[in-house]
Amino acid sequence: MRHDARAIRIALTASLVLAALTVTAVAGPVEDGNAAYQRGDYQTAVKVLQPLVDQGNADAQDILAIMYYVGQGVPQNRAEAIRLYRLAAEQGNAHAQDALGFAYQNGVGVQRDVSEAAKWFRNAADQDNLDAQFNLGEMYELGNGVPQDYVLAYMWFTLVASHGTRAYATRGIDRLAQQMSPEEIAEAQKRAREWKPTLEHK
Repeated sequence: MRHDARAIRIALTASLVLAALTVTAVAGPVEDGNAAYQRGDYQTAVKVLQPLVDQGNADAQDILAIMYYVGQGVPQNRAEAIRLYRLAAEQGNAHAQDALGFAYQNGVGVQRDVSEAAKWFRNAADQDNLDAQFNLGEMYELGNGVPQDYVLAYMWFTLVASHGTRAYATRGIDRLAQQMSPEEIAEAQKRAREWKPTLEHK
């Protein structure tokens, strides 16, 4: 398996940080639950979020999924975490889609399925989720779960690198450039320039 335990922990940490950012613009009870979660008041977070989860709120499902995944304020339960991630992902929550892709890619809490991972990464990537864009680019680079396609890999890495916060995306571009023709690079750059995110992708 390409990702060892350390890589899984690193990826999970990145997902947790992203989750904390994705719901800050949501006003009301979800924001209150997220604020409690961020300050480590997990008991309050669960109390606020659980009714919203029961009502089908995707952002609340996403946060509570993280708590079950790690075991914060609730007993660690990967199966419940995946269930909640899936509910949120099916409603178009980009972080949940990325997290579900990560779970399938690494066989964490689910049977490993790289094709299913690619599907969920694509859904999140289409919403401009940077982690999913990089993961999808890597899958295209390696031909893992999708047909190998350096142009698409280069495009996704370029979109991530354009934010200036992830040096590993730039390294991916440099690595691919050594194996691509100038025409292929130009095509990848053109696709990156023309790419537009979707507001929601289920």
